[in-house]
Order: sequence, then structure tokens, then C-alpha cells
Amino acid sequence: MADRAAPVVERSVEKLPAGGTLVVVSHGGTIRTTIGRLLGLAPGTWEALGGLSNCCWSVLGEGVRGWRLMEHNAGSLPEPVLGDDD
Repeated sequence: MADRAAPVVERSVEKLPAGGTLVVVSHGGTIRTTIGRLLGLAPGTWEALGGLSNCCWSVLGEGVRGWRLMEHNAGSLPEPVLGDDD
């Protein structure tokens, strides 16, 4: 998966305008392996990133020395909705 997905991310980033943001939506396993590949981690260590929970996200930044993981499995539970009948 990472061999297919990581190059797509890299090509897409190259097409972004300066300061642009790329949003990638996929399954957790694909996201985890793609992050591992982009960070240059050995495939045997990708599991250490942990799974990605439903409706959560990771944030990567690109610096002078390559990609950097800034957030992983980030998200919050929605606040309860209080109605008139509570």
C-alpha cells in the first residue's frame, strides 16, 4: 500500500500552491503505512505508529530535512447536544 500511496501524496504536494494544504482521506492502515514510508521509517516499525481511530487525523509537515509527524490520531469526541427535553 505504501509503495502506491506515498508517491501519490508526494506528487500531489508538488502541485500545491505555496502554503497550500493537502487532505488525504483513506483507511487507517493505508494512512499508517504511508506515513511510515514518508517519514523514512523501516517497514517493521510502522506498527509503532498505532492505529488511526475513526474520524481522527494525522498532520505531517515538510521541512528542509524531509517529512515530520506533527500530530497523530488527533481528534475529539463531539460535545453532547442538549435539547429542551434534557
